[in-house]
Amino acid sequence: MNNRRNFLKMSSMVGAAGLISACGQGGGDGSDAMAQSQAIPKGKFDDLPNMMDGIAPISVAEHEARIAKAQELMALNGFEAIYLEATSNLWYYTGMRWGQSERMAAAIIPREGEVAYIAPMFEVPRLQERIIVGDTVRGWEEHESPYRLVVSMLKDLGIESGKIGIGEMTRFFLMDGIRKEAPYLDLQSADPVTAECRIIKSKRELELLQHANDITIQAFKAMIPHIELGMRGSDIRRLSQEAHAGLGVTGSLGTMIGVVSSSPHGSIVEPVLEEGMIILMDGGCNVHNYASDITRTIVFGEHTAEQEEVWNLEKRAQAAGFEAAQLGAPMENVDIASRQVITDAGYGPGYKTPGLPHRTGHGIGLDMHEWGNAVYGNKRPLEPGMCFSIEPTIAIPGKFGIRLEDCCYMTEQGPNWFSNPSVAIDDPFGNN
Repeated sequence: MNNRRNFLKMSSMVGAAGLISACGQGGGDGSDAMAQSQAIPKGKFDDLPNMMDGIAPISVAEHEARIAKAQELMALNGFEAIYLEATSNLWYYTGMRWGQSERMAAAIIPREGEVAYIAPMFEVPRLQERIIVGDTVRGWEEHESPYRLVVSMLKDLGIESGKIGIGEMTRFFLMDGIRKEAPYLDLQSADPVTAECRIIKSKRELELLQHANDITIQAFKAMIPHIELGMRGSDIRRLSQEAHAGLGVTGSLGTMIGVVSSSPHGSIVEPVLEEGMIILMDGGCNVHNYASDITRTIVFGEHTAEQEEVWNLEKRAQAAGFEAAQLGAPMENVDIASRQVITDAGYGPGYKTPGLPHRTGHGIGLDMHEWGNAVYGNKRPLEPGMCFSIEPTIAIPGKFGIRLEDCCYMTEQGPNWFSNPSVAIDDPFGNN
């Protein structure tokens, strides 16, 4: 137990070491300046390994297989084509990232044939540099209508009527422009294609998700010893960004301290860290666009009996959700099981606080939050390849909140964790 507490107190030791170094006495002859220059510490995370070395992205062959799967689903669901704006859907199928602006840039995947792209004319060369699947690109000049060009491209693909799937994250003005240009087309959500493709992860996707989780666990372990008295949540978040960067990725942990931890997504208020305060850190990174999402809740210094009691209840609730994640069972069972543990302890009921004010989990993949929510009412049966978080927060308004979040994936044998859950309030990593 002492070893666990010592780990959580290391931040105080780091701060004290810095203070001793800064207060070292000099002889007044310049030797103090020389000593300071020689004693300038290395960056906190300079010694961390680059965990992205040798990590390959999704292959072109897998992107092509995804397009083929989408075309099968289009045929099954009566779609003539799907339209994908510059969102994670575009990358999923084509392997190309493109930023959003007021100018349309998109891809069209027809039920038969190759993917085609549309972009502002001056962006066409830049887009062509990034294409790895397909080779058809059409551009529109600034005074021209991109919506008319979309309709023209569809006609060139032999599509002049029928159902066109629109990616669910497509901005309204783009869909509305296409609809006004071609009111005879039946524009519908592409979810029966896109969601059905993405909710079941491939072996390579699972490997990338696993690596993202491994990196974030290492970032947690590297940065927690550098937490010091007097820090605010934004200071700890910056530490987490530096730790992730040291490991070779972009990532961060949103941090809520003290009473602010009782609000699941924080507050504009940033308390100063004091001894005995809760620190709730939630976030992750991306590995070739695949996300991790992990939450650890610790106490800076000695914890109270109440903090430990609620923390242990949270752990039991998370374990119950995992146990309920059985093949063929509806996804809602995860939420029902976790929430029941919390309700049986006298919290809630339902979403009332003190208690669990939100769903127990969300799907995860290219987006940190995507299809496959562990929420009451989701009757979809669990099947191999589904990935989702289990994070039954216990929020006690005016006092503190505890959240333990790890993501899991379904296999032929049942659920597996991407990251091993915390062991105890003063042992946040266990055997990770």
